[in-house]
This record gives sequence, C-alpha cells and structure tokens, in this order.
Amino acid sequence: MTSYVFITGGVVSSLGKGITSACLGAILEARGLTISMIKLDPYINVDPGTMSPFQHGEVFVTHDGTETDLDLGHYERFVRTAKGGRHSNYTTGRIYESVIAKERRGDYLGATVQVIPHITNEIKECVKKGAGDADICLVEIGGTVGDIESLPFLEAIRQMGIELGRDRVVYVHLTLVPYIPTSSEIKTKPTQHSVKELRSIGIQPDILVCRSEKPLPSDERKKIALFTNVPEKAVISAYDADDLYKIPKMMHEQGLDEIVARQLGLDLPQADLSEWDIVVEAKKNPTAEVNVAMVGKYMDLKDSYISLVEALQHGGIHTRTKVNIHFIDSTDLEKEGLAVLENMDGIVVPGGFGDRGIEGKVEAVRCARENGIPYLGICLGMQVAVIEAARNLAGLEGAMSTEFDKNTPHPVVGLITEWQDAAGSTEERSEESELGGTMRLGAQAVTLADGSLAARSYGTTDIVERHRHRYEVNNNYRDQLSEAGLSFSGLSVDDLVEMVELPGHPFFLASQFHPEFTSNPRDGHPLFKSYITAVREHSQGELPEVAQG
Repeated sequence: MTSYVFITGGVVSSLGKGITSACLGAILEARGLTISMIKLDPYINVDPGTMSPFQHGEVFVTHDGTETDLDLGHYERFVRTAKGGRHSNYTTGRIYESVIAKERRGDYLGATVQVIPHITNEIKECVKKGAGDADICLVEIGGTVGDIESLPFLEAIRQMGIELGRDRVVYVHLTLVPYIPTSSEIKTKPTQHSVKELRSIGIQPDILVCRSEKPLPSDERKKIALFTNVPEKAVISAYDADDLYKIPKMMHEQGLDEIVARQLGLDLPQADLSEWDIVVEAKKNPTAEVNVAMVGKYMDLKDSYISLVEALQHGGIHTRTKVNIHFIDSTDLEKEGLAVLENMDGIVVPGGFGDRGIEGKVEAVRCARENGIPYLGICLGMQVAVIEAARNLAGLEGAMSTEFDKNTPHPVVGLITEWQDAAGSTEERSEESELGGTMRLGAQAVTLADGSLAARSYGTTDIVERHRHRYEVNNNYRDQLSEAGLSFSGLSVDDLVEMVELPGHPFFLASQFHPEFTSNPRDGHPLFKSYITAVREHSQGELPEVAQG
C-alpha cells in the first residue's frame, strides 16, 4: 500500500517546497523506495499553460504532454522514479471543472454539491490516482497556509490522515525563520504562528523544515519544538546552500528520511547518496570556465527558463566546466547592438511566444553563425535560426514566421494549415498534425540524419523528446534553404522539421523540441554535454571580435 507525505508551506511563498519535496524524494529513493510526486496548486487556472512566465515561471511539459507547474521539473531532476504525467499536477480549476462536469451528468444524484464532501472527495481521489503503485507518494500543496484558496486541499489531506491512519501519512511543514540583522536575532515567532494556523484546521505537523540563511542554532530548534509540539529532532534546518545538489545530503545528515521511515514503519537500508556526492564534487571542481549568453524575453524572472538553466549546468557537471550564464534580454540586443554579446563563448536562444524581441534573437543567431560561436537553439530558437538563414543565406528578404507577421512575403515558419493549404496539398492531415488551434505537446519520436552533428551528439539516430509549440518550419522552403547551406538533420515521423544545423560551423544546432525537460544532474543530457564541450573548446581558442552590423 502507498504511504503519503504531505508538504505544506507557511509564512511566505517561494521558500522552496518543491526543492524540499524533490530532495526528500531523492533520499527515500536512495533507500530503495519507488516514489511518485504530485503538486496541488490552489490557483483557478485549469493548468499553467496559459499563464505568463513573468508571473509563474516555466511551464514544464511531462512525457504525456501535460503542461504542469515548474516544480514537476524539480521532481524529475531529483527523482528517477517520479515520472510526471496528467495525474501529477492538479489545480483548483481542474478540480472544480471535474466536479461541475459530474454534477451536470447527474453523478451526484441531485445532491447539493458542496466543498465538503464533494470538492474534498475529488481532491482525495486525484491524489490516490496520482500516487499509482509507488511505495511513497509525496504531495506538495502550493501556496501558503492561511490562504483562502488552499483550504480545500488542506482539508482533504487532513481527512486522509484520519482515513488512512497516521502510520501511512506524514505531514511536513516548511516555514521561514528570518534573521534580523539590526538586532542580530533569529526570529522563531513566524514559524510558531504558521504552525498555529495549520493546527487550527486540524493538522499537527510531524516535521518542520525551517528555511534560514544560516544553520539553525540548537537553542532556536529547542524553542521551535517546544512551541509547536514537534520533537526537536524533527525540526530540520534548511539553511541556504551554495549548491542545490548538496541539499539531499544536508537533509539526510539531519535524519529527515529516517524520521519519515520510522513514522511509516519502514525498515529500510541506508541511503546510497554516492551519485549525489559525484555531482557535487564535479560541480565544485571544474577544470575550465565558460560564458554562455542566453538571449530571451523573460529575463526578469529566471524561473522562466529554469529547466534550460539546469540542463546547461548539467552539461557543465559532466564536462567539468563551470558554466556562467549571462541573461540577455533580446530587446536590449535590438537597442544596443551586438556589443552585448562580446566575449561570449556560446549563445543560446530558448523557447518563447510573442513577437517582442524577435529581431534581437535573429541578430543573436547571425552573430553566432558569422563568428563561429557555438549556438544552441531551443524551439523558438530553432525557428529564428531558420528565419536568419532564410534572410541572410537564401536571400529571402522579409522572411519571417506568420506568428509574428501574417503578411510576410516568405513564411518560412507557420501553422501547418497555412503552408499546406498554400501549397495546394490535398493530403489528409492526422489529428496530431492539425495544429491550427492546438499545440504539439509531449514526447514524440525524432529521426536524425546519419553522420549529422545531431546524431553524433546523441550517439544514435532514433530519439524521443518532449515538445511544446504550435508553429512549424514550412516544408515548402526546405529545398531552397538546404541549397543555401542549412541542413535539416532531424525529422518527425510525419516529416516535420525537428532539428537544423550548419555543416562546417564549430557547433550550430537547434531543435524544435525541448531537450532540457529530460536532463538531470546525475545523468546529464547528450545534447547539452555536446554543446558545453564545444563551448569549452571555443573558449580555449582565441575569441574573435563580434562582427557588427
């Protein structure tokens, strides 16, 4: 039978519930358990797919194509057995949508539909569905205790503690223990009040994870334990770490996993964290250092590209390279010119939507192409590479994506319906290829050309990667672009462009898919290892001056 660990947060948001959940999952997995992980989000959006990256950060896409909260990316990077999917992320909107649909069908037999029991029962059913047959399911509740939006979720997990028994449920509460520099004091009162708020709705935490700048002194741990009715050994100090991947061992050394195991009555072998030791050691002792420019549009919130940032760092870990990422707003490149890319060893253009800063991204591609700077394009980063090649190699003046210019004379990127209809195609389109109003989401097969940079990077010609996009490279221009020097080295099963590269360039490779979603620190990802290797080699040569204009 599956046991459950519920992780809640108090005092303020963004303390790191996702990281805490992922690290606990990593330690328990290292003790031989299979782990499933769920994120319950209180917002009313049905999913985060339509939410602005400026507000919510990255939308993480699972293998089955579900658009989820970015915390699922943390789960998959830390826990190999925690493979997310449509049952791994539930929002208030999705819960209510399901309950209302049931009411309309008459499933409640005319009963008055209420938050308790109907909404809470739906939440419990979703949690059990997401748990699957894992040994332990970790469930993170988004938001902060005291928020009106999260009350139904908290009530649901309170009920599960009663229904399943306290030998199958553990409550972990994450709080802030602030340091006041003017008085040189550590304040435990916010944690006391947060636990009081949690207890007022019927949940007594078994474990407190206390976020602080520095390790929590013994006196403060004793004080927190006394006023919250939590054993002192279960007050865990989650102090600021200089490396994210040190946290599993940091929590293990304080006995977090052992407390969970004992409450659940589990007799487990000792945790084998040797893989994490290797990761930490490799990151701590690089043999080279590189500077990579990430040219995007959501630079005010770095979480907008969190999976890509981590994937680049994973490439650094596995090549013993310190990767310094310079976040450059593409609109700044438009205003200030290519000088902002001076002394960069590599250039990355990530995915995105909307036309703001698009010309800056095209210029970043041109800079990389003309100066032999290793280039990696992701999703939109591939599309702007095609646009740049169309304009400056194939001579197609005004080439653009119809996403940004409906009247472009050369729509080298567009919706399939647009360029197939323009070519007079009468072929029957599959549901998966009909992208007029939908997106291509989730894991799909890609075939790479023999001998291509893509195939050499992956070490195979058959790969599966996750997608999240609507616009495709226009196949009607492929011959013209190929003749101009752009190589289409990756194709989907239905002949859509998946990867492009420039033969003869030190490293110029772009993908329509999102390889960052499947990268993790212990295994890395072949594409990012290959890219960082090329960036490293470029950095050890003489940097060319960036061509202007």
